[in-house]
Amino acid sequence: MIEIEKHAWDSMVLHAERTYPDECCGAMLGRIQIDKKVVTAAVAMENSYEGEKGARYELRPEDLLSADKEARAQGLDLIGIFHSHPNCEAYFSETDLKNSCPWYSFVVLSVRDGKFDHARSFLPDLDQTRADREELIWQKS
Repeated sequence: MIEIEKHAWDSMVLHAERTYPDECCGAMLGRIQIDKKVVTAAVAMENSYEGEKGARYELRPEDLLSADKEARAQGLDLIGIFHSHPNCEAYFSETDLKNSCPWYSFVVLSVRDGKFDHARSFLPDLDQTRADREELIWQKS
């Protein structure tokens, strides 16, 4: 289970809506507890994909490393990655799966006509052959 605190959730949704109609991306920082992950901060990142950003995102490795260092400096963990899907469902695509890391949670936010619609979280397996849904709880505005 992944739980996202209100401030972090609001940051993620705002980034997704402001980036629309392109895909947004970012990192989720927080604490890994015995039975759940708690996201306390979201770090918005630039979508560095060179092609059509409305259909794909890429994170620069140095941006992810910087987020990991920021998390450690605050005594937190890098819990996962979030990104948006403009005008479609919040699903984990083949591209998402191929580019995933099995130790992270991946939250996908659906943004329709510039407004948040729904979200889902996914956990890729070690072989990156499938990603199961993860229970997602967020504190709404």
